[in-house]
Amino acid sequence: MRMMREPFFRDKKILVIDQSPKTTNDRTWCFWEKETGLFEPVIDHRWNRLQFYSGRFSKELDITPYQYKMIRGIDLYEFIKKESAQFSNIEWRQETVKTVKTENAIAIAVTDKNEYSADYVFNSIHFSNSQTSFLGAEEGGYHLLQHFKGWMIETAEPAFDPSKATFMDFRVNQELGTTFFYVLPVSATAALVEYTLFTENLLPSDAYDAALQAYIASRLQLGKYTITHEEFGMIPMTNFRFPLQEGHVVFTGIAGGQVKGSSGYAFRFIQKRTEEIVASLIQTGSVSLMMSMNDKKFRLYDSVLLNVLSNHKMNGDEIFARIFRHNPPQRVLRFLDNESSLWEDLQIMRSVPASIFLPAALQELTGKRSTFTQ
Repeated sequence: MRMMREPFFRDKKILVIDQSPKTTNDRTWCFWEKETGLFEPVIDHRWNRLQFYSGRFSKELDITPYQYKMIRGIDLYEFIKKESAQFSNIEWRQETVKTVKTENAIAIAVTDKNEYSADYVFNSIHFSNSQTSFLGAEEGGYHLLQHFKGWMIETAEPAFDPSKATFMDFRVNQELGTTFFYVLPVSATAALVEYTLFTENLLPSDAYDAALQAYIASRLQLGKYTITHEEFGMIPMTNFRFPLQEGHVVFTGIAGGQVKGSSGYAFRFIQKRTEEIVASLIQTGSVSLMMSMNDKKFRLYDSVLLNVLSNHKMNGDEIFARIFRHNPPQRVLRFLDNESSLWEDLQIMRSVPASIFLPAALQELTGKRSTFTQ
């Protein structure tokens, strides 16, 4: 999409390969931003007010000038396909990519049908059998999973306030690990309800359904509703150092480490990376990605929180409750976006117990991590 917006790429041949035809609504993206974004035409709904709930602290948050935005997968796919149809230099092929590599300064993508060569391959596929695999890749590393199941439900009578979204509701059992619900109303009679966990393992499939049913009945107090859409997802929460680039293969998305290790947020980080890549190509004709000092700073912060969560030193619901209690929401959102200042970082750090987080930080700085507890 960014390439299509820039005249620089008009004489470049661009091939998009995907094993899926992208004809179904397979996921939903939610993120916050202040500015008018690249995908503004397909924003399904947006909220300026978010509700945070926990057993320790609850508050309605005015996040202005931020907006919390939602995009349905099918809307984004159809939008980009329609836009790209205007460019004769862009081609789509439905094939399964087997591997990507660089040979003699040429990028190569091998699929189940063909082998392609190019100046660059931008790869978002997480190949589980390659060096981009994170499970067990680094001794002492942290490897949690953020997994979630969501239902879009509809009711016959008005049941929701579409001007407010429940950003996190921790008022549920925390025995399995950090566990919360999202409730994202798109109208008075329709909302996406999502059950989310940060744990080491997935749950049996029926456990997600049971949790959704219980929450809708107890918290939303709905007895009758229709499920119009279901989605399930899993995101790695890890401090594994994903490669940014290998020769002329540039990694994006999960494969390029654009998931924030401590929270699982990815959409805005992917946008920042693609913007950086396109700007580099226009300015220099090449791509050479490196971690900035800011990246390294927040990677340390992520590792510290993963240390605390993985070793069960403090529950995630209490951590987030303390942070939102003692900081304006705009500061928290900047922190989660890796855009906060050092002074703001210190205010966030003051919100959580030094007796727990300082030893964890020292372990990460010295590399002397404690053994995981189960």
